[in-house]
Amino acid sequence: MKFSIITFGCKVNQYESNMMKENMLHHNFSYEEDLAASDIVLINTCTVTNTADNKCLKTIRRVKREYPEKILVVAGCSVQNNLETYEKLAIDVLIGNTNKANIGSLVREYVLKQERIAYIEKKRHLAFEDMFIHDFNHVRAFIKIEDGCDNFCSYCIIPFVRGSVRSKDFAKVISEAKTLANNGHQEIVLTGIHTGHYQSGDYDLTDLIHELSKIDNIKRIRLSSIEITELTPKFMEELKNNPKLCNHLHIPLQSGSDFILKKMNRKYDLAYYANIIAKLRSIRPSIAITTDIIVGHPYETDAYFLETLAFSQEMNFAKIHVFPYSKRNNTAAAKMPEQVSESIKKERVKKLMALSQELEKKYYDSFLNKEVEILIEEVKNNKSYGHTDNYLYVELDEVLDVGKIYKRCL
Repeated sequence: MKFSIITFGCKVNQYESNMMKENMLHHNFSYEEDLAASDIVLINTCTVTNTADNKCLKTIRRVKREYPEKILVVAGCSVQNNLETYEKLAIDVLIGNTNKANIGSLVREYVLKQERIAYIEKKRHLAFEDMFIHDFNHVRAFIKIEDGCDNFCSYCIIPFVRGSVRSKDFAKVISEAKTLANNGHQEIVLTGIHTGHYQSGDYDLTDLIHELSKIDNIKRIRLSSIEITELTPKFMEELKNNPKLCNHLHIPLQSGSDFILKKMNRKYDLAYYANIIAKLRSIRPSIAITTDIIVGHPYETDAYFLETLAFSQEMNFAKIHVFPYSKRNNTAAAKMPEQVSESIKKERVKKLMALSQELEKKYYDSFLNKEVEILIEEVKNNKSYGHTDNYLYVELDEVLDVGKIYKRCL
């Protein structure tokens, strides 16, 4: 039987979908890119915003309407967060954020018995569910090293659907990275729900990065995201001395107002954030700092938003990922007064996006006529595309080998 996969959401979901694909293949199902030609449709869901939930549900209903004969398998965060809604949809195999590593056997059980299967674990404190992939569907390979979050930022539903912090065994991460490197992946992206909280026995994230850098075939190690409070002196020393650690860090800010940061239950203030960024740039002057910012959080007035614009300009980010605040039931922010209207959120998103584009161009232009190293990720129409280690996306007017790193002048 043939299966297709539809993935919504973050790098963790992308990794887990790759793992589920390998697990399905291991159970003698065959992968089919074309949804129409498959017998089984597996949908890995996201619930980070209301928009994400709606997209997942819209896709599920479309698949059920257009392909009623197909076996429908649905997993992930949106299921975990909206179980009552999903239980009404008559999905053949329904799981939340556990049992993904057993997906092949669950689907095989359904095929044999034709009885609906639903496994939703509602405990918050869980063991790390071991996952291992041998290959990845992108040139840059992701490894999920951590799951769960204990921060409980006021706006965020993820701690409720992903559970508490837990980490992958240190030796298993190294083994997986070696396998991926041997299969041609020169860049490894370490990802998790709260990657900076990685802890395996006595080993922390910096220890893991240091050990991974000893693998010859790995040329780059990138972090999907890290909190400003986790950029310790030990990490800074590794950044200074380890050339394989990419010249790019994604460090969420979320707001450029100290008042809103407190309402968000973030663990730092602007002075702390600015101080750490200055230290990073003293070590690597050309490092790309990208960030996430939420606009329209409850209590965010025009004045507080202007503080965010000014602080973002001051931080000179290489790129800002902008999100309008999305009210998530059962979070602290959902109960707050002073909710911001959707129209105001849209205007603020536009303004911050305009600043992001300005800063992005400024950062890119600072590398014009300079030599950079580009990992080629795609070739089409006689052009090659890829990323530098500081995450500049580059287009080259030549046909190069996918998966290899080339030096070129921008």
